[in-house]
Amino acid sequence: MLATSKETYAYRRFGKASQCPLLLLQHFTGTLDNWDPAMTDALAKERDLIVFDNAGIGRSTGVVPKTVHEMAEHVQVFLEALEIQSCDVLGFSLGGMIAQQIALNNPNAFRKIVLVGTAPRGGTDIMHLDKPSLGRYFQDRSLKGYQILQKVFFAPSEASQRAGGEFIRRLDERKDDREPASGPDVAQAQLAAFREWEVQKGEPFADLRQIRQPTLVVNGVQDEMIPASNSYRLVENLPNAMLLIYPDAGHGSLFQWHESFARQLLAFLASDSSQAPY
Repeated sequence: MLATSKETYAYRRFGKASQCPLLLLQHFTGTLDNWDPAMTDALAKERDLIVFDNAGIGRSTGVVPKTVHEMAEHVQVFLEALEIQSCDVLGFSLGGMIAQQIALNNPNAFRKIVLVGTAPRGGTDIMHLDKPSLGRYFQDRSLKGYQILQKVFFAPSEASQRAGGEFIRRLDERKDDREPASGPDVAQAQLAAFREWEVQKGEPFADLRQIRQPTLVVNGVQDEMIPASNSYRLVENLPNAMLLIYPDAGHGSLFQWHESFARQLLAFLASDSSQAPY
């Protein structure tokens, strides 16, 4: 736990010590325990990782913000308390939106940016959980807990669903020091943040052109939660970005293809090029 002037934040820091840590920003309703240990263990062999629960999530105090801008402010307070002036960032889903907002607020906050399964401000079809392709799973009372996550994070193919089952088993490996699961209040606040993020302000995607760090954009070709079309909008407008799309994968592409993703991410971060291609 880290106490600041604003809130007390739950976090974990582990991996290989380095001068430039990698901050991981989590998905909708996710806590510290929703990061795939197969992925984080692979990254920790080469990187200093910081995983973090924003205000009102898990054991972090406070109220869950209803805008991405407020969420970004909490991350900046957290980093200042750790005396981290600059780091790399992996933002997944909602975390990717927060990463974009921080990069706009403070252009020096990040050295390199990785955006996975996310969307720019003014993106389309962002986490509309009531649409038929997703709503059928949330309305299926036979699906409990992580079983819903397996359905909505992974493509419907047998191979992808099998990978989803393996991901769920890995999440269950941790037995001690677990975070409280997010409830309906968390979901409602974060859904409000998604709706606000969908609202275009000014010239479409103009803010992206201000983010000049090397950026790696990643998605699954069959992402139903935040469709891959949003990833194309990101790389079309970010001036220094490249795109990686995984086949037969959904929103959780980084967990389905965790070995490949870890290799790609580590190679991207290790490159000393000022350009996104690595």
